[in-house]
Amino acid sequence: MPPADEGSTTGGHEARSPGNQDRTSAARVISHEVEWLRWMPGLSILLRYETAWLGHDIVAGLVLATMLVPVGIAYAVASGLPGICGLYATIVPLLIYAVFGPSRILVLGPDSALAAVILGVVLPLSGGDPQRAVALGGMMALVSGTVLILAGLARLGFVTELLSKPIRYGYMNGIALAVLISQLPKLFGFSVESTGPLRDLWAIGGAILAGRTNWVALAIGLGTLATILLLRGSRRVPGILVAVVGATVLVGLFDLAERHNVSILGSLPQGLPGFAIPWIGVGDIVPVLIGGCAVAMVSFADTSVLSRAYAARTRTTVDPNQEMAGLGAANLATGFFQGFPISSSSSRTPVAEAAGARTQLTGIVGALAIALLLLVAPDLLRNLPTSALAAVVIASAIGLFEVADLKRIYQIQRWEFWLSVACFVGVAVFGAIPGIGLAIVIAIIEFLWDGWRPYSAVLGRPAGVEGYHDVTRYPEARRIPGLVLFRWDAPLFFANAELFCERVLAAVAESPTPVRCVVVAAAPVTSVDVTAADALTELDDALLAQGIELRFAELKDPVKDKLRRFGLFDRFGETRFFPTIDAAVSRYHGAT
Repeated sequence: MPPADEGSTTGGHEARSPGNQDRTSAARVISHEVEWLRWMPGLSILLRYETAWLGHDIVAGLVLATMLVPVGIAYAVASGLPGICGLYATIVPLLIYAVFGPSRILVLGPDSALAAVILGVVLPLSGGDPQRAVALGGMMALVSGTVLILAGLARLGFVTELLSKPIRYGYMNGIALAVLISQLPKLFGFSVESTGPLRDLWAIGGAILAGRTNWVALAIGLGTLATILLLRGSRRVPGILVAVVGATVLVGLFDLAERHNVSILGSLPQGLPGFAIPWIGVGDIVPVLIGGCAVAMVSFADTSVLSRAYAARTRTTVDPNQEMAGLGAANLATGFFQGFPISSSSSRTPVAEAAGARTQLTGIVGALAIALLLLVAPDLLRNLPTSALAAVVIASAIGLFEVADLKRIYQIQRWEFWLSVACFVGVAVFGAIPGIGLAIVIAIIEFLWDGWRPYSAVLGRPAGVEGYHDVTRYPEARRIPGLVLFRWDAPLFFANAELFCERVLAAVAESPTPVRCVVVAAAPVTSVDVTAADALTELDDALLAQGIELRFAELKDPVKDKLRRFGLFDRFGETRFFPTIDAAVSRYHGAT
């Protein structure tokens, strides 16, 4: 046998060569890096950064920062925390999401949709103590972040799809109303003790009638709100920035804080956020856990929708599980740096896009610009009036209301419209946290209702129409004497098993001819549980007592497998199962 060529693997030389071992090791390292980068998609994008994007991202980041500052402060105050926390909750998430987030231009930070939820937890527990409020907000962020990361790792990104659109509309409309009501006292220049949205509205009306309105503060707030709303559609003029700067200059120029007792933000603490564990009391644990889970659900619902929308516009794909993990990482990090729960922003993300953002470097630039403000110019926003901040939040809350699509839903499916109204009333009457619980309960009931009380039909064969159809829709359909074809349009499980039996027996009783056989058209039946299997046994006994045989057509193989495990195949035998309705009908005709 001739010796193997030097380049051949026949003699094993290639497999043992140092060069091949180096290549194998290098391949393993690359594979490990790819797996590692899969959990850091933002970093992966930055590692492939193109120089042509740099100018766009820097300009967009600076433009974005002008909006992030007033909005962050406003939402912090609306959440019951010091205004500086809003900037901390802006800087940290932008930096973290730039590494772990899959979306190229999504902007994260404090959000008006979360403000009412956070306020509902922080305000009653903090008792007005700012330090305790910061700890509560931070712990809520930690809970929210942990829940989101675990859910992302468990690939539960689909869970928010369980909330139907009408229920989401009702909940968000309720949140918008709660946020708007919570800001009215600041807009009018006084304060009230919060006891719930509608009760707060009663207290606000009483304060106005009692003459507690600060008319100068109200004029500033209304002017700010009008400016924001008038410039909302402009892509070139940042309405929030113009309105807030104008209000701040006006207060400082005419010394309105001293002369007319207009409440202002005051000087911000100088310096960047430091690492701190947000310790809370034992009695605070349950409400903080509930609130943290609630904001996790709301923030991911909003973020997933916005992320998918911008992914479609940029012709990219976004993994919802990675989006959940990236949002969770941002929340977790901000909880350790005096922040509070955050979400994506449907108002700031378009600003970044309109300013030319290409990647998450835009968010990094915006975060660094805010950090620079805290280091060198903490007094820049000292004269910012709180009524102007309230106007910023109110403008955002107005944008949360959904009316047009609810009109469409009312016209096409009124019971879903009233579900939406029920969620709205729940949030408006009981507050954000109980309202979330109500929304979840309603969603579960809606999800299960079709399974509890599904549609069923007796089938016949209409003239000129292929196949077998519901005789209530086709009264002229020909029914086969002695045979009942019965269709069940749902999984068969414990909640509807008894109803299934009742409807089959009712169909037998209402048959125009004596019945010798019942065939269940089971194509829509996707599952059977133990309770339903036992009910089938009881139904079979009841039918056999009348001399009627129970058969099945079009039953799916996975469902058949379950029936085998339950022992029903041994009871019924293979001869009672048919691949199609036609096959079952042919067997019946052959037997008769």
